[in-house]
Amino acid sequence: MTAGVSDAIDAVYVAAVLVFILGLRAMSGPATARRGIVFAGGAMLAAVVATFFSPHLSNFLLIFLGVAIGGLGGWYWARVVKMTAMPQMVAIFNGMGGGSAAAIAAVELLGGLANRSTAVLSVAGAIIGSISIAGSLIAFLKLQGWMTSKPIVLPGRQVINTAVLVVGVGFGGYALVGLDAFWLLPFFVFLLLYGVLLTLPIGGADMPVVISLFNALTGIAVGLDGFALVNGPLGDAGYAMVIAGVLVGAAGSLLTFLMAKAMNRSVSNVFFGAFGATEETGAAIQGSMKPIEPADAAVQMAYASQVVIVPGYGMAVAQAQQKVKELADLLQAKGVTVKFAIHPVAGRMPGHMNVLLAEAGIPYDRLFDRDEINAEFPATDVALVIGANDVVNPAAHRQGSPLYGMPILDVEQAKNIIVIKRGQGKGFAGIENDLFYRDNTRMLYGDAQSAVGQLVTELKKSQ
Repeated sequence: MTAGVSDAIDAVYVAAVLVFILGLRAMSGPATARRGIVFAGGAMLAAVVATFFSPHLSNFLLIFLGVAIGGLGGWYWARVVKMTAMPQMVAIFNGMGGGSAAAIAAVELLGGLANRSTAVLSVAGAIIGSISIAGSLIAFLKLQGWMTSKPIVLPGRQVINTAVLVVGVGFGGYALVGLDAFWLLPFFVFLLLYGVLLTLPIGGADMPVVISLFNALTGIAVGLDGFALVNGPLGDAGYAMVIAGVLVGAAGSLLTFLMAKAMNRSVSNVFFGAFGATEETGAAIQGSMKPIEPADAAVQMAYASQVVIVPGYGMAVAQAQQKVKELADLLQAKGVTVKFAIHPVAGRMPGHMNVLLAEAGIPYDRLFDRDEINAEFPATDVALVIGANDVVNPAAHRQGSPLYGMPILDVEQAKNIIVIKRGQGKGFAGIENDLFYRDNTRMLYGDAQSAVGQLVTELKKSQ
């Protein structure tokens, strides 16, 4: 009977892993991403339910209590979170995953230090999981605005960080060699401290890369914990954790490197370069910002052959996507070709703009990535920038700028540029934007939703 149950549980785990893979594949495109999330969530639910039938499982009351608290909390926050707050929710939920991996490792270490091979894997999982939860917490605080988003650079930080990491790992090694669980307490304290110190010098503009890497680390920690569990009574669950952890680790690592590439920076530079701690020095930007009235901006777009809309975080904050959809429809009704230019790191997380525009009902075939749209800017009559800043900053082409080398949307090559912006402040990276001072640029000041609404009103008047 027990063997039959175990075989059935194994079958569910195998099926769940296959569905995980299908879910990840579906998440690669905006049109199928929702389906992929549903598939992966359903597979995880099936794997969790199957685990409850394991003959060696105990402490059901505590398990059900944890599932109830976590499930209800996750459901509630997913229902109430705004799209603009999604990055910090991802950060904190990912941190909880890292914390869970560290907690599992702690339990394994406290109960199995006599088995050195298993203990080594648990220590590795504890190291990675501890760094992930501490770093993810700092990322959450920065994105939530509960602490400064600017880099916090301590004197001699590299030496201090290295020393903290070495001492922490040393305590873990001593616990293994001496088979003494007492040293696990300073081990976890130093590793958590290292996660905090590692993330403090990272500015808010780099947080998407940070979140993605910590997500990958969480997956790796879960996989290592799974290896440690394989030889125990819940070995089947260990195999499932290994596969799920490897999938998450691989996907998170790939996304991390893709985002770093989109900013023309290495992952090591993101974590150790303290980007944004110092500003560019040199000659001031020549020219001035020139305002435009909504009526004049509407006329420019109404008589254009092609308008390219460049959405950014300002559009997300103002929840202006529905108004943007209305504007695009009005322009198309007048015979204007309307396209959307999407930078890979626009917003605060990958796919942010795609999700918002899809939510408003804008067809996917109107969305173009940087490589597809850049060649069209010279022939574009009007480029409408809505709340985007760093991803359209021509300073990326100028040596000496902190943004130098970052692939951007070449908006400055359009014949006319209209920038919707609440004020004259700098972007999230804290760098002045050359684009706003160009002769072919006009500034339409105001909240994105109200400014686009004014453009819609003016276009309707001319119908």
